[in-house]
Amino acid sequence: MGSSVITSLSLSFKQVPPAAVPAFLDCVLSSTGESPSTLFESLINELPFRLEDTVNGEKRFDSDDCNHIASLVAGLCHLLKNFGFGAADNHNALQLFVWRVFIPLMKMVRAYDLDMLNEIVQSFFDVVIETSVLDILGVSLVPFLMRSAGVSMGMLQHEESDFIKWGELLLCDSLNTVNMDENYIANLSGSFPIPLSCHLLNLILNAAFQSHQAAPEVESFAAGMLWDLCNTTERLLSQSVEHRSCAVSFLLPAVFKAFSSQSSLKISRQGNMYILSRNGFKKRIWECCKKLFSVGPMERRDAYSVLSLCLSTGSWTDETESFVSEKDPVEFDFRSEQEFWDEIKKGLVVDESLVRKQSLHILKSVLSISEVSKTGSEKKPEADSVHRSLTRKETWAEKEAKSLGVGELYGSVDSGLSTQQEWQAFLLLYEMLEEYGTHLVEAAWSNQIDLLIKSSLRYDGSLKSDCNSHHGHMEIPDEETNILNWLEVLWNRGFRHDNPLVRCTVMESFLGIEWRRYKTCTQSMSQTFVLGPFIEGLNDPIHHKDFGLKGIYTSRTIEGAALYVCAYTSCLNPRNRVGFLINLASLAKKQSFGRAGFMALVQCIVSTSDVVGGYGDKEMWHLENKFSGTADEPSCEHLSQDDMTHILDVLKFVAESSRQHFNHKYRIRVYQKVLETASSAVNPCMVPLGTLLQFVSAIPREFTDHDGSLRKMMLEWLQGSNRKTSNSLCSDGNRLLASLYEYLKGFISDHGESFDDDDLEAWDSQTKRWARVFFLIINNEEHLTDIIMFVQNSGHDFFQEKNHLERGPTKFLIFILSMLLELQNMQDGISELSSSVKSKLCIASVEKTGKQIVDDASIIKKKFAVVLLSILKELIPFAESSCSIFWSHTTVENAVLSGSVIGKLGGPSQRRLSGPSTTAVLEAVTLVKTIGWISSYCAQVTSGVELKLALAFFWKFTQHTISSQICNSEAAAEVNLAAFEALAAVLNAFVSLCSAGAFNLLENDNTLLSMVDGEFWLQVSVPAFLHNINHLLTAGLLVRSRRAVLLSWKWLCVESLLSVMHILDARRIPGDRTSFFSDDTVKSIFQDIVESLENAGEGSALPMLKSVRLALGILASENSSLDGFLGVDTQTMWQLVKSCWILHISCKKRRVAPIAALLSSVLHSSLFSNKDMHIAEDGHGPLKWFVEKVLEEGQKSPRTIRLAALHLTGLWLMYPRTIKYYIKELRLLTLYGSVAFDEDFEAELSDNNDARTEVSLLAKSPDPELTELFINTELYARVSVAGLFQKLANLAYVVEPESQNQDCQDALVAGKLFLLELLDAAVHDKDLSKELYKKYSAIHRRKIRAWQMICIMSRFVSNDIVLQVMDSVHICLHRNNLPAVRQYLETFAINIYLKFPALVKEQLVPILQNYDSKAQQALSSYVFVAANIILHAEKTAQQTHLRELLPPIIPLLTSHHHSLRGFAQLLVHRVLFRLFPPVESASSQTISLEKLSFENLKSYLDKNPDCSRLRASMEGFLDAYDPSTSATPAGVFVNRVEDSEFECVPTCLMDNVLSFLNDVREDLRAFMAKDVVTIKNKGFKMNEEPNRRLIMSNTDEQKLSEPSSLDFQKKITLSKHEKQDASSTSVLRNGETYKRLFEMEKEDELVSQLLRSRSMEVERLKSDRQSLILVASLVDRIPNLAGLARTCEVFKASGLVVADANIIHDKQFQLISVTAEKWVPIMEVPVNSLKLFLEKKKREGFSILGLEQTANSISLDKHQFPKKTVLVLGREKEGIPVDIIHILDACIEIPQLGVVRSLNVHVSGAIALWEYTRQQRIQ
Repeated sequence: MGSSVITSLSLSFKQVPPAAVPAFLDCVLSSTGESPSTLFESLINELPFRLEDTVNGEKRFDSDDCNHIASLVAGLCHLLKNFGFGAADNHNALQLFVWRVFIPLMKMVRAYDLDMLNEIVQSFFDVVIETSVLDILGVSLVPFLMRSAGVSMGMLQHEESDFIKWGELLLCDSLNTVNMDENYIANLSGSFPIPLSCHLLNLILNAAFQSHQAAPEVESFAAGMLWDLCNTTERLLSQSVEHRSCAVSFLLPAVFKAFSSQSSLKISRQGNMYILSRNGFKKRIWECCKKLFSVGPMERRDAYSVLSLCLSTGSWTDETESFVSEKDPVEFDFRSEQEFWDEIKKGLVVDESLVRKQSLHILKSVLSISEVSKTGSEKKPEADSVHRSLTRKETWAEKEAKSLGVGELYGSVDSGLSTQQEWQAFLLLYEMLEEYGTHLVEAAWSNQIDLLIKSSLRYDGSLKSDCNSHHGHMEIPDEETNILNWLEVLWNRGFRHDNPLVRCTVMESFLGIEWRRYKTCTQSMSQTFVLGPFIEGLNDPIHHKDFGLKGIYTSRTIEGAALYVCAYTSCLNPRNRVGFLINLASLAKKQSFGRAGFMALVQCIVSTSDVVGGYGDKEMWHLENKFSGTADEPSCEHLSQDDMTHILDVLKFVAESSRQHFNHKYRIRVYQKVLETASSAVNPCMVPLGTLLQFVSAIPREFTDHDGSLRKMMLEWLQGSNRKTSNSLCSDGNRLLASLYEYLKGFISDHGESFDDDDLEAWDSQTKRWARVFFLIINNEEHLTDIIMFVQNSGHDFFQEKNHLERGPTKFLIFILSMLLELQNMQDGISELSSSVKSKLCIASVEKTGKQIVDDASIIKKKFAVVLLSILKELIPFAESSCSIFWSHTTVENAVLSGSVIGKLGGPSQRRLSGPSTTAVLEAVTLVKTIGWISSYCAQVTSGVELKLALAFFWKFTQHTISSQICNSEAAAEVNLAAFEALAAVLNAFVSLCSAGAFNLLENDNTLLSMVDGEFWLQVSVPAFLHNINHLLTAGLLVRSRRAVLLSWKWLCVESLLSVMHILDARRIPGDRTSFFSDDTVKSIFQDIVESLENAGEGSALPMLKSVRLALGILASENSSLDGFLGVDTQTMWQLVKSCWILHISCKKRRVAPIAALLSSVLHSSLFSNKDMHIAEDGHGPLKWFVEKVLEEGQKSPRTIRLAALHLTGLWLMYPRTIKYYIKELRLLTLYGSVAFDEDFEAELSDNNDARTEVSLLAKSPDPELTELFINTELYARVSVAGLFQKLANLAYVVEPESQNQDCQDALVAGKLFLLELLDAAVHDKDLSKELYKKYSAIHRRKIRAWQMICIMSRFVSNDIVLQVMDSVHICLHRNNLPAVRQYLETFAINIYLKFPALVKEQLVPILQNYDSKAQQALSSYVFVAANIILHAEKTAQQTHLRELLPPIIPLLTSHHHSLRGFAQLLVHRVLFRLFPPVESASSQTISLEKLSFENLKSYLDKNPDCSRLRASMEGFLDAYDPSTSATPAGVFVNRVEDSEFECVPTCLMDNVLSFLNDVREDLRAFMAKDVVTIKNKGFKMNEEPNRRLIMSNTDEQKLSEPSSLDFQKKITLSKHEKQDASSTSVLRNGETYKRLFEMEKEDELVSQLLRSRSMEVERLKSDRQSLILVASLVDRIPNLAGLARTCEVFKASGLVVADANIIHDKQFQLISVTAEKWVPIMEVPVNSLKLFLEKKKREGFSILGLEQTANSISLDKHQFPKKTVLVLGREKEGIPVDIIHILDACIEIPQLGVVRSLNVHVSGAIALWEYTRQQRIQ
């Protein structure tokens, strides 16, 4: 055939579709007579594509090219079928097609789409299968594909074990390449992509096993290829994600399909016979999976995919026979592998949903369960099998489960469930967590779990015997098929569910199980589950909603968890119990816990330790005895020393971890639980003393001091009195004391010769811990003997030998310092206890104990003072010798610093000195500090000669230090720095000596009071000190960090110097103008401080601020006057306040001590009285500016504003005349409110002595009791203001004229100003005057705060402002305010009217007599005000008020407003019974009509059941109400703090009345719903007028002669233009229209015309609206109902059904609905009538649908809405009840894709309404 013909033929394939190609070629062959082979070769040579063009991405086939190639390939394949392949040429033709067509096209896969690829592959393999030429592919295509797979895995050639050899594959071996281009050959020989190679191998293997029976010669090829693909699959699984994906997607399905017909094959290779079996391959695959499981999450996911494939494609038993082998020679079953079950469990609980689904599929496959039945056909458990009554929620849940067919078991508990049924129940519960809605889980979970456990176990904990009844022949471990081992999977998933409601349900169910009764079930839980998911679940705050309420730091969840852990621990053996306790406590180190979660962990630790130590409760022992026949005795002898040490170590960390939770009560409970654990599991005498000391130090001192709440528990544990055994090793604590002595001896016996600051810090920590425990356990005088002798002997030995630069003496000094510090702390605690005893506030037994403690402490103090004074004689010479380094710099300056020291940056513990110099300096500093502490301590007891020696030493040291030489080197500067450090200790000792009453000793010693050149020494030394230390700071010899250290010592020294000056100045004789120093000295110090404040570090802030306060106090004492002192001018004060403010805001942390010091120093009482400090000609004064800044910053820092309120109110009370400058600030404090609770505040006050001291130095609070109660609450800002004005009111209204002064007048003026300011804000402020606001909103809170304060200010109302005040009150009373706000308005008004009785007749009576008033809310308030004026007026005015106020109140008893009527009845009854005595029995004729009427009214109000019920619900309220007390700070805040958490607001009387009336109304509505007649008349009609209902009387209905269907309430809705025609007779507007119509002529024609017109209007309106009724009777919330009304009107629904039609009058409803209720027909159908209403609508032809997620619900987008539809919406949380679901024709649900699986009911209804509308518009 010519080339032109071939070319034309090739091009003609473009016009022929692939399906028509065979017929087309047959015609060509018949017409031309050409053979298929000739035509085939000709077409091959005319291929319309080039491989190199597409491989390089240079060409992309379009659709025409693709059709052309597909047709051409189809033609070539058709020709190959006609060859017959009998001769070698035919085989060559196939090879030619493979290399010239198929492989190039496969390489061009990127040039065309996937459909074309499939067509080419399908055409080719049709040829292969029909012609059985697979053996030819075995030497061409298959090796090529195997090589492609091998190359992708990095293999250079095939393995020795491979059947098909592909390493030597050459193109020339199977194809003539003589005329081919070398580049083309190279491209052609390249590898396929791995997915394509695997896909083609899949097809070839399938073809081979389809053809081997028809062509036996293919059998060998098929077996060999299967062998190689098994090997290749195993290799791919160990490669990358892409390789594993190809193995799973292509090779594994093909291999398992091949094995589906043959379980094993025999393969002959190189003379050897091999067997390839299905089980053997699965075993190899399982080994690969085990490796993947241990790598990472992606590999685990692929391993689950492999297992899913293995289990879904293979059978479990080898029942099929093969032509080679009858049975699989390898025995392997996944189920027999322990690791297999473990991995399934892990997969079921991982976070990745795909892996969970794969694991679930694997489990179902293993269990041979394809689907979980949802409708049980067998007998369910009887209702009486559950021996308890169901709650309302549980009853609903049970109905829900039954209605949906979810969670039904297949037999009763008594008969038990089969293992298969148990697994089905397990899978149902698991799938319920994964797929179903929340309400289904709540409905079925608890019941299913309970029945599953009871069915699997009897109460003795024994397992059932049919565990493996349903499995195959292979034995499976019982622990894996037992369902109890899998329950933790359900709980694990439940605890971590996305929905918090589900998590709560699962946790409640778990903790509700009686674990002690099911010991085997408890034992089946792994420690991994308890320590992991269970504890993590307890850390979820959703389980602890009641945690922390009213100071109770526990919850039902915590209590249940403790019981479970106790039961679980009791099931472990003693050795495992210890390990479990350690692991449980160690979780505090490994995880982060919230407050409730941490408490739950601690409680679980306690429960575990009770069992470990043998102190579990008796019930547990009894149950253990019942289960096992034996019970553990309460003993912890099985605990080794290492165990106890480890336990105590982790408990120490638990105790330290609680410090992050600052609440005092919370921490006490944690420490209590920690001590309980230690007491149960640890014997303190059997652990290393160092570990014990560290543990005790972890418990804060405040809890174990003499008045500490945990002291008794700590002592019982340390002394062994709580041990159960009689032969306790340390029952009296003697052994522990002996250990302490030995520990101390070993500590001091150290002959090393060098140390640094780090060593001192470590020694200090050790000795402090030792001293604390020592003084904790000593309980008599004898215990002191040994330690006192040790101190005395060691002191003499060390200091007489004068072994300088050794560790021993310094360690001894550190020990003495720690002892003194502990004694001082003990003394401080005992001083507080002593003051408590003296105040006689405690009971007799406590008083006796307190006195004994004080006496014992006094003895200890004296004994230690004696021994310390005895060693002071040797100590002082030793110190003088050591301190010579400060004054002789020769050795230091000549020393060369090492490189490590030179490289230091410096710091508190990094002295830039050589090692010996550092040791010498530290020894000297420690000696000075020790002498100072000993002198201060002993001066409190005695004034011996030794103290004079100490003072002489101090005097000499101070002179040398202050007059030290100028430094010339860094080392000398470092030594000087250390000298100033020691000087700080000396000056502090001077302060202590002065404070301790040793002033006479100072005078006699002639030190501080000595004269130098006619001036006191102090006057001369202070300037010299400042000059020298400032020079050292500016000399440039010290690095920056060391200068910061020196600054800290400088300000500590300055503070001590000023403290000494302050004490000396206070001792000055009045009138004696001589001083120990001059004002200039103090001013110089003050100026230095002010200039340094702005750049001061955070560590120097506190001493600098203290120094400011001391300097101002000293200056004020010299310049006191009425208007302040002139020692500090305004300019200096501006500099001070701005510098202090910069210092304050630069501090990163808001600590209590610096804040309090800032307030007490800047807002100094001596400055506050100066007018110029508050106001200036050009604006604010410095103090005014500072107060504004502080309060502004206080909006973000609760502790700042609370401390500011404490200090400012104290200052304002001292100087009332300054209040007028701070009215704005007072208002800010009054309205301030923050939900933040500053827990760290209490912790700082208890732990930090500086914080306590600084807070105590703030101005005295106006009301200390209120301060103590509220200081750490958000109420304190306004509580302090309330207390201030309460005190000012007491001051302003002093009864005795001679006692009145200017302060009284200032107090009255201040009170009036502030009251008028608040009232003006209440009337005109944007927020405070707003009428529409939500309950508990920010505006609601601000209103309450304002009116609470106004109530308290009522005492300041006087004749000159009373009318102005009452005008504002009346305005506010007539506004729309919530009852919580109105009660304060009412209280204020009552107090004003009681104070000014004349206003009652003038103002109140006319208001009550105005019966046309529509302000019913205001009228209720005025009734309450009037009644309380009558009840609480003085006797002289009471009768007058009664005659004026009671008559206008009586008519209100008949008010049509039910709330006003009930309110008036309640108050009138109260007045009548209080002021109207009972009438004596006499004839009614002798009693006046007025009295008789009142007596009958009184009798009616007393005996009427409704009135009685109302009074009973208000019982106690009116008796407790006192308007005068309610207007005091105590009445507003204190008396109600426990009753209400919302702004201390109690439920007011009006709220109670409204609540009562609403309850009565609901009861009445429910009663009416039961009436058959009422239910029968319920139906749907249109409103006749948009905003009115037409209620027709029976007579009117009879006159209209309406049909029977219109014998109930009519509702018609009009269009807008018909509304405007008020005279139209087609509309009946109200009852008056009926009267006018029937008074007209009785013409039947007119009536008929009217009815016809009305009927036509109704029909027109009906036809204009859609036939959809939205039923929202189950919806409660007003915003949702209003939104639904608006949506119904937008989409013109036929009507909206609600439970209470009166909701449309609610202002919140109207605000959201925007008048929609005037247009959309509203129907009232109570919940009790809803079922009958829906049945009625169903009879009328409506389709009843529900918007709800159920098991059979239909997606919204797939449901076709009928035209007449009633759509039911469910409750906001519970959804549609079960009894309503039964009535529905269908349930529809909105498809949801996100994590949150619910929508707001309004949003859901709107979506459904739009879908209905959309469908109707299309139709």
